[in-house]
Amino acid sequence: MRRPCLVGLLLVTLSASGAENAQAEARPRARELGIAPGVFAPGPLNAITDVSGVRVGHLTLTEGDDIRTGATAIVPHPGNLFQDKVPAAIVVGNGFGKLIGSTQVNELGVLETPIILTNTLNVWEAAAALADYTLAQPGNEEVQSVNPVVGETNDGWLNQIRRRPLRREHFLETLRRASPGPVEEGSVGAGTGTVAFGFKAGIGTASRRLPDVAGGYTVGVLVQSNFGGILTLDGVPVGKELGRYDYQDMDVNPLRPHSGSCMIVLATDAPLDAWELRRVAARALAGMARTGATFQGGSGDYVIAFSAAESVRVPYYPRGVPSSSPGGVLPERTITRTVVRQERLSPLFQAAAEATEEAIYNSLLRATTVQGAGHEVPAISIDAVRRILKKYGRGPQP
Repeated sequence: MRRPCLVGLLLVTLSASGAENAQAEARPRARELGIAPGVFAPGPLNAITDVSGVRVGHLTLTEGDDIRTGATAIVPHPGNLFQDKVPAAIVVGNGFGKLIGSTQVNELGVLETPIILTNTLNVWEAAAALADYTLAQPGNEEVQSVNPVVGETNDGWLNQIRRRPLRREHFLETLRRASPGPVEEGSVGAGTGTVAFGFKAGIGTASRRLPDVAGGYTVGVLVQSNFGGILTLDGVPVGKELGRYDYQDMDVNPLRPHSGSCMIVLATDAPLDAWELRRVAARALAGMARTGATFQGGSGDYVIAFSAAESVRVPYYPRGVPSSSPGGVLPERTITRTVVRQERLSPLFQAAAEATEEAIYNSLLRATTVQGAGHEVPAISIDAVRRILKKYGRGPQP
């Protein structure tokens, strides 16, 4: 069968998602239901883009009755990321996943491409697109090695994943769409076909800004939710109340929980090195656990953390000779940076857990019901959530 051109695909994508976008507008974020995890205040957008310079782009691919997938790009700063790398670290909650580029990030402690999230069987196309994108950047003409970072979750329940419908052009378009400002959430981008706790989930985001006495730093989180467990909202056992949770039918399906994965991207403007980012990233998993996740055996749960602070960026010098050095002088043997002291990291730990917890809530609450590949996954009922929260004394109080 002849494939339609990219322009046609994008038109299908945009027109098919219009109704779902309208539905999403009517669905609240967690704070509109009185759910505000933790003690720190969010940034102005309560999104990962509250971290200065960070941009996010989505592409949603909807075709016929069986393609429900997409991609989401997170760009740490607006410059040439390969030439000005950012400190980064990756932490694994459960390693059943295909996180391309993770070993080099943890070995060298830097991120040199944007991050793309997508479905399990399209990670290689996404990685190739990131390599093309990076090699095409002005100033990278002599670059011969690129470490693209691509995360995934499996959307095969709602998407005919074996067709691998996303191509290089889709991922490049996702990168072109990356922008600052509000971030679309729910059944969009890499979250188009994802499911969490038995409900439709997707992309969610949140942020925290530390008080000035703690540095005034911002921590932003974006999640791609596609995992199982026993949903808990603000400490309330919502999953049990709704009768939809893992292990409820052990006599029938003793080994079949709603397994899946969660990709967590954490950005901060705090000047941190890779070791400190690894410590902060680990606390994001605490936030995920508070939602009722148990990091099941079939789940690929990862945190990719980076610092967008300009003062800690790591310059790249091809062939060991920086173009800015007069007379071909080799770069300095050592490098000096100022980073947050280790004993001052605890507020950032707290912010990471809070923002992750709220981002996951937003990924569920903002998602819309989706049909695809012969299945339908319902969005969680907002009315039911309100009723249950009220029963437990949560939510907006008179």
